[in-house]
Amino acid sequence: MEEKILETNSPEETFALGRKIGENAREGSVFCLSGDLGAGKTVFTQGLAAGLGVSEPVSSPTFTILQVYEGGRCPLYHFDVYRIGDISEMEEIGCEDCFYGDGISLVEWGDLIEAILPEHCVRITMLRDPQKGCDYRKIMIEDT
Repeated sequence: MEEKILETNSPEETFALGRKIGENAREGSVFCLSGDLGAGKTVFTQGLAAGLGVSEPVSSPTFTILQVYEGGRCPLYHFDVYRIGDISEMEEIGCEDCFYGDGISLVEWGDLIEAILPEHCVRITMLRDPQKGCDYRKIMIEDT
């Protein structure tokens, strides 16, 4: 298990970090994002999508749970499970096909579905610290 702690000081830096990770992501990777509301998860996801070559706008799929982007070098399966009522909802939308398929899966609020996540995934926790500025983010990346 490897853990990195990084800091960003603007949405642009958070986006750039996501882009770098997207550029280096391998097919079949699963990324789980956690953090408070407004911590930058969607900005990070937009960067990751750009790193994969996705050119269409990326937004949080809060009310649809899953948004699929196919315009990059491989499919991006973007989940937002904040409003999920039961883990069985994930199975109904075919999450295993995404997690174990040939694309990249990114799960916002992944800690809410811990029981069904693949054994190996990259956990990214984004924390705000208002004392360091409104755009400051501490980003912990744990590769299990």
